[in-house]
Amino acid sequence: MPDDDFTPKLGRKRGKDGKRVTKYGGRILVAARLAGIKTGAKDGQRSRRFDGSRIGRGASMGRLLSSRDRLAGFRGRRAVAKVSLVRLGGKAGQVTRAHMHYVQRDGVTREGLPGDLYGPETDRADGDNFLKRTAHDRHQFRFIVSAEDGAEYPDLKPYVRRLMTQVEQDLGTKLDWVAVDHFNTERPHTHIILRGVDDQGDNLIIAREYISHGLRERASELVTLDLGPRTDQEIEARLRHDVDQERLTAIDRRLLRRMDGAREVSPADNDPYQQSIAAGRLRKLKAMDLAEDIGGGRYRLADGLEDTLRRMGERGDIIRLMQRELTARRLDRAGVEQVVSTELREPIVGRVIRRGFSDEHRDRHYVMIDGIDGRVHYIDIGRGNATPSVPESATVRLEPTRAEATQADRTVDAVARANDGRYSIDLHLRHDPNASEAFAASHVRRLEAMRRAGAGPERQADGSWSIPHDHLARAETFAQRQRRDRPVILAILSPTPIAELAAKEAPTWLDRELETGSSSAARDAGFGREVRTALASRRQWLIEQQLADGEGQDFRLRSGAMESLRQRELASVGDRLAEQLGKRFEPARNGERVEGVIARRVDLEGGPHALVERSRDFTLVPWRDVLERNIGKAASGIMRADGISWQFGRDRSGPAIG
Repeated sequence: MPDDDFTPKLGRKRGKDGKRVTKYGGRILVAARLAGIKTGAKDGQRSRRFDGSRIGRGASMGRLLSSRDRLAGFRGRRAVAKVSLVRLGGKAGQVTRAHMHYVQRDGVTREGLPGDLYGPETDRADGDNFLKRTAHDRHQFRFIVSAEDGAEYPDLKPYVRRLMTQVEQDLGTKLDWVAVDHFNTERPHTHIILRGVDDQGDNLIIAREYISHGLRERASELVTLDLGPRTDQEIEARLRHDVDQERLTAIDRRLLRRMDGAREVSPADNDPYQQSIAAGRLRKLKAMDLAEDIGGGRYRLADGLEDTLRRMGERGDIIRLMQRELTARRLDRAGVEQVVSTELREPIVGRVIRRGFSDEHRDRHYVMIDGIDGRVHYIDIGRGNATPSVPESATVRLEPTRAEATQADRTVDAVARANDGRYSIDLHLRHDPNASEAFAASHVRRLEAMRRAGAGPERQADGSWSIPHDHLARAETFAQRQRRDRPVILAILSPTPIAELAAKEAPTWLDRELETGSSSAARDAGFGREVRTALASRRQWLIEQQLADGEGQDFRLRSGAMESLRQRELASVGDRLAEQLGKRFEPARNGERVEGVIARRVDLEGGPHALVERSRDFTLVPWRDVLERNIGKAASGIMRADGISWQFGRDRSGPAIG
């Protein structure tokens, strides 16, 4: 018989009692199943169930904590734990320092003071020392822990230290962390920065199951031990309160777990009290068109019930926040519509009531605006560092960010197509002789931003740029990515309260409104009424100053009025700064060369200016963002109507920066 025809058939090894013996081979099968590999599948095919959640430290403890009997934990006090993994990418010191500065900012303690950084063994941790230890870390973890009844703790530090000690036991390693307690929100919470290394100096990998369940369960467990389990009265009071809430509640989650494949559920329960609570909640959901009574004591829950209730809850929280802020500032807006904008569609002009966190974990911010349209707006403005800080009572304009290629992108593409895929300021000026050097430099700044984001264009050694053939598609993708971080563009029209602008000797946004005739956009309600009053007073003041003529539709600014106001403001601010600096103020004029040290930024009503200091005098010139990173450096340039093309450093023979 040929060898090829022989096919051995192996049976299962059994003991003397006839039972199957599981030794090494069985352990291999078990390990394969845990890794998500289907036993018997071809070519080691992986099960769809494998998602990597069990890779890392704390996997088994995460599974144990997530599978705890929910009924046993019904009396437990709740806690929220949010975790984010931050990849440092060679910028550990810069990234960590920025976050530490953020969590220690003013106004986070009970007394409204900056937060104190503390660690496992000290109430005042050395931030610089922690930064040195993180210098070469690949990643770090950031936790936000908030106990539902955290306000009952006189000091959160012991609670947080016990929590982190328990986490060390669960993960099987010592941890290096610092934390700051915050009391500036409705519920106290703690920011914890955890280094991404274990006690052996290796990268710390925490299992996803522990991140998803373990940390929260441990935080809840500790607060329950500290404050005691919830009493029957507390539980029943909470359930009665939840019955009529227009938000996702614990009752809804229980109903969702009990519904069948057709989304049908009954309030029936062995506990009469629980049954009455479920029945009351189902009647409320029916009144909200989120459940259908199909008879026989059964209801069909609406598709997307959980997401709908979650959005309704978030909106309700926002409306209550808006009402609280209006009351605190004694702003009477009875009958004024309150608008919650998760996505801004039209430009808005108004006064800033408050800026705050919509999601502190992801550093998402909101701004409340008392609009000239007679409405109060709540607007998501994206990541905090993507939008400049703005003082309360300042007048601002917000408009939606466009998620598309800009005219600058199209111009760069056109120049590159005409020059074998290359772009530079010289090629731009040759392509469009009417363009200024400063205008072309703004296109370079756009390319630099795209390059830093890895969006395609490459800078060559000679300063020119290599532009890919699909530049416009990449520019659109870049714009869409930017829009997620900065959904709106916020421009400060005036940092000065509206009532103080009527007789301001400076060019104001009211003057521009009067000049363009767009003042009719202000409604006779809310902040719009205040703007109308200020416009009327400003119009009269301009006429008295012989800077304008006419009334009503015939009103117009005289030629050179805005420049005259600008010079008045510069002279006034120059005199004030001259007293502080002990130097003479010398106005900068078009066509003249400006030289000196960029000392600092000075915010004026007519826009931000740079203070350029020299040995005997100083001057003020329009500010450009490029100056921020060059403060303290010597610079020179020619003053022109469209700005200054700056050159920095002692040797100023290099390329100009617009």
